[in-house]
Amino acid sequence: MISFVPAAARPDLIDQATGLTEKVWPEYNLHGDILNEYWSSLYDVFPEFQFVALDGERVVAEGHTIPCRWDGSVPGLPDGIDGLIADAFSLREQGGKPNTLCALAVEIPPEHQGRELSRLMLDHMRSLAAEQLFGDLIAPLRPSWKHRYPLTAIENYARWTRDDGLPLDPWLRVHRRLGADVLSTHERSLRITGTVAAWEEWTDMRFPESGDYVFPEGLALLDIDLDADRGTYWEPNVWVRHRID
Repeated sequence: MISFVPAAARPDLIDQATGLTEKVWPEYNLHGDILNEYWSSLYDVFPEFQFVALDGERVVAEGHTIPCRWDGSVPGLPDGIDGLIADAFSLREQGGKPNTLCALAVEIPPEHQGRELSRLMLDHMRSLAAEQLFGDLIAPLRPSWKHRYPLTAIENYARWTRDDGLPLDPWLRVHRRLGADVLSTHERSLRITGTVAAWEEWTDMRFPESGDYVFPEGLALLDIDLDADRGTYWEPNVWVRHRID
């Protein structure tokens, strides 16, 4: 039986959940320029919106959400996940009133995938939004199969469907089956920069010359500039919306 517990109620579970991050995300994804400025503060500033999924007393998944303000229009969407998290923290600091919940991440390690946990986690996020009387749950999705097509524009990839009309991408498909609308795509959602040596460590690759590179688990190309000793990567996302009754 799966149960959900907010971090605010059981801070002792956070240590168990911390290990999930390393199992779920590629190493490079743990080094966002802007995202990392705020991520560790989610538990302190927004503890009621972070939660774990328990199977008995074992942590099997972790969910991260954050309240934000959105005008309901596509042009009014945040500037990717970087813009979203910066705006949400600024709104809290200024005492502003949020009207929307944003799903930041669902973290399910490989050993617990295939149990419909992703659907249950999204259902719980929708419940959190309803409890706050928010009209929408939005999410800057990281498509789970985009790394197979790093040369394809995210706008094109998001339109790809199967014979049954549902999205080709499994993560997009989970959201669509729950009634989510695909709003737009964002090519530059999450910025990650680092030295060439850092990128070689994160990707287990060598970059002998400057240029654009395909790399393992990358959703788009990595720009390497040897003269500047800098690697720059912009991860794309797909914005979706769940309407909350």
